[in-house]
Amino acid sequence: MDPVNYSLTRKACFFSYLSMAALFVWPSMLFVTFHNTYGISYTLLGTLVLVNFCTQLTVDLIFTFFSKHFNIRKTVIIMPVITTVGILVYSIVPSVSPQNAYVGLVLGTVIFSVSAGLGEVLLSPIIAAIPSEHPEKDMSLLHSLYGWGVVGSVVIASIFFAVFSTERWMYLMGAWAFLPIITSVLFYLSPMPDVNVSSSEGGKTGKGKFIALCALCIFLGSSAENTMTNWISGYMEKALGVSKTLGDMLGLAVFALLLALCRIWYAKYSPDISKTLLVSMIGAAVCYLVAGLSSVTVVAFIAAVLIGLFTSMLWPGTLILMEERLPMPGVTAYALMAACGDLGASVAPQLMGIIVDKVSVSGFAKRLCESGFFTPEEVGLKTGVVIATVFPVLGIVLLAYIMRCYSKNGR
Repeated sequence: MDPVNYSLTRKACFFSYLSMAALFVWPSMLFVTFHNTYGISYTLLGTLVLVNFCTQLTVDLIFTFFSKHFNIRKTVIIMPVITTVGILVYSIVPSVSPQNAYVGLVLGTVIFSVSAGLGEVLLSPIIAAIPSEHPEKDMSLLHSLYGWGVVGSVVIASIFFAVFSTERWMYLMGAWAFLPIITSVLFYLSPMPDVNVSSSEGGKTGKGKFIALCALCIFLGSSAENTMTNWISGYMEKALGVSKTLGDMLGLAVFALLLALCRIWYAKYSPDISKTLLVSMIGAAVCYLVAGLSSVTVVAFIAAVLIGLFTSMLWPGTLILMEERLPMPGVTAYALMAACGDLGASVAPQLMGIIVDKVSVSGFAKRLCESGFFTPEEVGLKTGVVIATVFPVLGIVLLAYIMRCYSKNGR
């Protein structure tokens, strides 16, 4: 019997990751627009990110405990349709009912986040289940496409906003809503590999502990990555005084480009993943400190962008680390990893929004503003970036422990 050709299945997974990127980047690009147009506070804008990832977290946890009850093939076919519905609600409600804009944004976010959660839980194990000589390279390439999707989304949005203004954002998102349907068609036409929906073999000493350490690692890595991913657009514009177009194109787009290029680099060369993760955490911590503390705009700008380089492997790299030491972990383990990653991606940006609002009206900000060098918003944003350093710093400690206690084959 001829072996099954999973080429179209692989392409469907890749295109799904590519098209989902806009859902994560465009809302953050519109934080200032939503704040000015609808009067939504930065805390509530940060809550949108929280809603996004908490919804994904819920989906992740459902799969963690009930993965055997899902038909993988049917789920991935329906998944993009849910995305389309969510984007349409997100873009239409604020347009027809501005007074209920935030309600529409929350509702739309919940709907398309269900699809995003399904994608995070299922795409990685599908790729891992496709026969390949270099599965770790396929995994890294899959996650690199998120970065390329962000780059493309930022470029498209920046050109659209420059020509039509940010006030017409809903037309851009409305048009994008129909792109995920292509993914649904691709999955319908694709064969599905035999995905392991059971838990990994659990009888060996230390397996549960190692999975828990990986879960904590992906939480910290996701926190480090998504704090800047969600706030870099507003940070460039409000804290560094860079124009929105320049900040998005040279800030957010280059951030995502570095993220994608580093994942492709790993897919090609595959260095030791433990050392790669440790160096990444160290670099991210340094860049967060420099971005938050430097008074030189160019230096802070470069440091913020470089966070994309150093955080690029923290999520997919943790999955690779788990796969190296725990072969065939199963959908349950991937769902748990996705849950912890989404928890970090929800908590960290929300924390940033709270810090910005609280610090901006504090006596500390007022005293600094009296010098004439900062505005209250600048103080709040810079303080938030400095505090975010805690995530990669804790990651350094955790990875040092993992490297000391676990050999490549696990223990």
